Amino acid sequence: MWKPISALAAALLALPACLASDLTPTEMQWLRGAWPVIAFARNEKLPLDIIVQPQASPGAAPLALAFVDGRCKLVLSMRGNAEAQSTLARIEPDLLDATLELMVAHELGHCRRYLDGAWYGLPAGFNTAVPDELSPDLRTTYVDMKAARREEGYGDLVGLAWARQQHPQQYARLHAWLVTERSRDLLPGSHHDTLAWVRLAQDGGTLAGTSIFAAAARLWAAGLAVEE
Repeated sequence: MWKPISALAAALLALPACLASDLTPTEMQWLRGAWPVIAFARNEKLPLDIIVQPQASPGAAPLALAFVDGRCKLVLSMRGNAEAQSTLARIEPDLLDATLELMVAHELGHCRRYLDGAWYGLPAGFNTAVPDELSPDLRTTYVDMKAARREEGYGDLVGLAWARQQHPQQYARLHAWLVTERSRDLLPGSHHDTLAWVRLAQDGGTLAGTSIFAAAARLWAAGLAVEE
């Protein structure tokens, strides 16, 4: 869920664009909820495009981000995909729009990292410790998984920074929803095991600041000091 799909980036270029009149009610619901974040991205001059996949995409993340030719692609894969509606069903009705904003802001965090040329990178002074007993192949897998997990952690903090800035009265409930979501079917150490970062943000004050990206980066680094 909400994972970058850069491996599919080339394929996205060949997809026909969906017209607004072709969108399904589920796609419209997601886009309406996401629109404040999309409008923010455009106001910030971020090169963000929206792609609605017209073919059935069972098992795909309903919402994901790709990076193609210097532009971020917010990809909706919702047709024939039960998870798109199941995700909505797990959100309390009065939190729906704010939660969808959080999820899209998470993807915007990925976009910012790609644009900064920092994807999978670590700040100065940090290094990934790799267990000595791992074989060369497993070492590569381990390093890639750690990097993906870090990026997901940063994305979650951007989403929470947005929630803190735009929905302060609902922040505690949005944070609790994210903890629950990240705890579902949790595989410790996997790329969506971001609880170490999410829990640092239980107090929304830790994400104070005018920039959601700078606020997230500050707390993300604090988490790295423990995780790495």
